[in-house]
Amino acid sequence: MIKAPIIHLQIEGMSCASCAGKVEKALTDIQGATLVQVNLANHSAQIDGLEGSEATDALIRAVEKAGYKAAPISTEDVFKTQSHEHTRFINMLKKSITAAAFGLTLMATGWLQLLPALNESQSFWITVGIITFAIMTFTGGHYYSGAVRSIRYGNTNMDTLIALGTGTAWAYSMFIALFPDLIMASARHFYFEAAVMIIAFINLGQALEARGRGKTSTAIRKLIGLTPKTACLVQNGIDSTVPIETLKPGDMIRIKPGEKIPVDGEIVEGSSTINEAMLTGEPMPVQKQAGDTVTGGCLNTTGSFIFKVTHTGSDTVLAHIIEMVQRAQTSRPAIGRMVNKVTAVFVPAVISIAMITYVVWYLFGPGIDYAFVTAVTVLIIACPCALGLATPMSIMVGIGKAAEYGILIRNGEALERAGHIDTIILDKTGTITAGTPEVTDIIADDPDQALQLAASLESHSEHPLAEAIMTTANKKGLSLFDTKDFKSHTGLGVSACIEGQNIALGSKTFMDSLDIHLPENFEKTFEKLSKQAKTVVFLSKNNEIEAVFAISDPIKEDTHIAIKRMHQLGMEVVMLTGDNQHTAAAVAKEAGIDRFFYEMSPQDKDGKVARLQRDGKQVAMVGDGINDAAALARADVGIAMGSGTDIAIESADITLMHGSLHGVPRAITISRATIRNIKQNLFGAFIYNVFGIPIAAGVLFPLFGILLNPVMASAAMAASSVTVVSNANRLRKFNPDDA
Repeated sequence: MIKAPIIHLQIEGMSCASCAGKVEKALTDIQGATLVQVNLANHSAQIDGLEGSEATDALIRAVEKAGYKAAPISTEDVFKTQSHEHTRFINMLKKSITAAAFGLTLMATGWLQLLPALNESQSFWITVGIITFAIMTFTGGHYYSGAVRSIRYGNTNMDTLIALGTGTAWAYSMFIALFPDLIMASARHFYFEAAVMIIAFINLGQALEARGRGKTSTAIRKLIGLTPKTACLVQNGIDSTVPIETLKPGDMIRIKPGEKIPVDGEIVEGSSTINEAMLTGEPMPVQKQAGDTVTGGCLNTTGSFIFKVTHTGSDTVLAHIIEMVQRAQTSRPAIGRMVNKVTAVFVPAVISIAMITYVVWYLFGPGIDYAFVTAVTVLIIACPCALGLATPMSIMVGIGKAAEYGILIRNGEALERAGHIDTIILDKTGTITAGTPEVTDIIADDPDQALQLAASLESHSEHPLAEAIMTTANKKGLSLFDTKDFKSHTGLGVSACIEGQNIALGSKTFMDSLDIHLPENFEKTFEKLSKQAKTVVFLSKNNEIEAVFAISDPIKEDTHIAIKRMHQLGMEVVMLTGDNQHTAAAVAKEAGIDRFFYEMSPQDKDGKVARLQRDGKQVAMVGDGINDAAALARADVGIAMGSGTDIAIESADITLMHGSLHGVPRAITISRATIRNIKQNLFGAFIYNVFGIPIAAGVLFPLFGILLNPVMASAAMAASSVTVVSNANRLRKFNPDDA
């Protein structure tokens, strides 16, 4: 599986994209940090290239020097994060209601003219100012402390804008209450209710935002919740219930019908059908018996069995899946880098615009109160928070949605690139075909001896064709010869010395490379079997052909449907195989593939990907074997079948946890939907600021006499963040099969 991130931190104090950018810079400056990604949506950071407690401490100190707080987190902390978001939602909602109640009371009594004039009761307005300050401190104290902290460390962020806007409104109003004679009568307007209503709306927006963020990690919470807390340990014939944390490799566990499997293992007694939907996304249960592997988190449906524990804790398949999803959700696609560049200067630019607005209105406007209102409104309406949430919120939901379908996406970059794919290359064996081949024909003077030699060679190989030959030899009870000087010729065949004779087994291309020529009768047999879509393998002894093996690997039942779906999405589908021309043509025709290339070595596959890329194609390579690793790594998007080798999976950007090609079009449609969602979010956030800031500055006043109230500006700011979060959460209902 994909290697886990080295260090994962929870970051406190980030309020906008500007904060995330500063935290990322602080972490990147640590020597040895090769990859740093900070996610505003879930307030986390992941850092590659470092390990150990000293490195973690150094990273935490760097975050603290930037003005924020950090702490290491683990997979289990996802539940704590969910609880934290719910608590934050409740707290912010309470503070919003408190501020709104006071602000609306002031507004209503003012409209009804129930409040005394300043010259009638100066002490009343001083008291109102003191109460307002107390309400602002209780309901918005975190904004002011955040602003002070950011200024102390030479930063500016959303807290700075809120603190400046509301603080200025209160200070201006309090100055009037204390020293009314110093302000001209026409400018003696109180903004106490505006200050608290601004905080009320922003708190409401952050409450709804926290609620939305809590929903984005649904996929991970579901995965974590799959693992039971206890297991039935079998020792000396006695069953006992133990916490799964105490299990270790070699322990025997009993599983009854309806129970979830606690950890990974291998069945040693009994049989059952197991629902592996959490792993593969496929609802049909799979038959399992002694010798088969089982995965922690899967549901046992019918039978009872005992299995031997092979992996526990962070080494289980489920733990790797969770870590991979978490890693991907924290990552950022290329489209998100544009936001970082903008937000790096956003807050200082807004403060500058507010100052210019004040000066222009002061010099050319009707009065100082107009200058004051417009400057405060500019500060309040600006929303770097919406920009910061636009990309990570969608990525988190999109990655989680893919995981629900058994599609593990390595990072945001891979998710973004998948949406641009126009050419899909498929390996044949194990990708298009079932990968469980069977020997159908053996043409030799002595078939059993030929099979015995072939099995002796293939006993050292992990190729699916080798497994077919070994299975046939085992069924016949044939013993194996000792081999010397075994060599594997990747993509071609194998060779060794057996009882003093040079034995080779492989494709026609392999035989040609050894200067071994086929007799005429074998040539005809080769063509006949190949046209039946069978893979033909030759056995040579001392450079003479001894036997021909025909191996049939049936096409998966749903392959042609998946390929049809790829065509509907506008994809060109290409097959690469090391097999011969006749077999390749038969498989391509049956599967409905556009083009195919045969007798391809691993280098040829890699080269074919490169050539298609030079032709301007956006290429996805789908494979499952060691010989696919180079092509998977070179492709714009490498997609590995989860049933394949670890090397193939390590080389891929996307892993399909089941053996069906349906995951390919699903991954593409999820990618397209996610990137479309990100663009919608970014468009909304940018348009909001492009139009909102000038309107707040008063550009409509000369033409229409419209001047935006700071309270309305705060409502618009809160609405922009909530809109981004809500739009991202629409992806949770997305069905890739209907797109």
